[in-house]
Amino acid sequence: MNVSDTERHRVHVDFWFDPVCPYTWLTSRWLREVERVRDIAVRWRVMSLAALNEDRDVDPEDPEGLYGEYMKAHGRVCAAVRERHGNEALGRYFDALGAHLHARQDWSGMAAALAEAGLPAGLVSVAMTAEYDAAVRASHEAAVALVGDDVGTPVLRVEGAGALFGPVVSPAPRGEAAGRLWDGVVLMAGEPGFHEFRRPYGELDFG
Repeated sequence: MNVSDTERHRVHVDFWFDPVCPYTWLTSRWLREVERVRDIAVRWRVMSLAALNEDRDVDPEDPEGLYGEYMKAHGRVCAAVRERHGNEALGRYFDALGAHLHARQDWSGMAAALAEAGLPAGLVSVAMTAEYDAAVRASHEAAVALVGDDVGTPVLRVEGAGALFGPVVSPAPRGEAAGRLWDGVVLMAGEPGFHEFRRPYGELDFG
């Protein structure tokens, strides 16, 4: 099978996300913009803030301990979508799910997101089971192995360059501004001596 010139030159990007994180959702909106202005292909992968914080006395994502299994539920369904229906299906599902969870603050939107992504409604049945916990953990640990466990979500790996935590952006840049940020990320990811830029988080802005 011949590989087209387009595919040969396309940059593949691994993007690890926890679907409950609103800043990660905004970064994914930036990546969707980058797909329009740069030749990239995104491989969507699951991370888990619950796994990241499980050994801490207080989980900063769930300080009252109120959400527990519910916080894991969305990642489980994402893992099931990827395993049963593939990468592009997971991208479609995350597009729809994030719009419900973050843009609309509709935390009951899992079934609706599956329908909008053209996926079987029965996938919701794994949400409150441990069936996909091992898959979530394996994907999560692959991200942590790249950047360490002292960061969070998202994690981004650029083929031929390297992996970074972030970028965390709010609002998500659009058009060529998204492309310019991408160019900078590729530059930083490809520099072995680069470690960190940081400044205080701004307000969430879903645009």
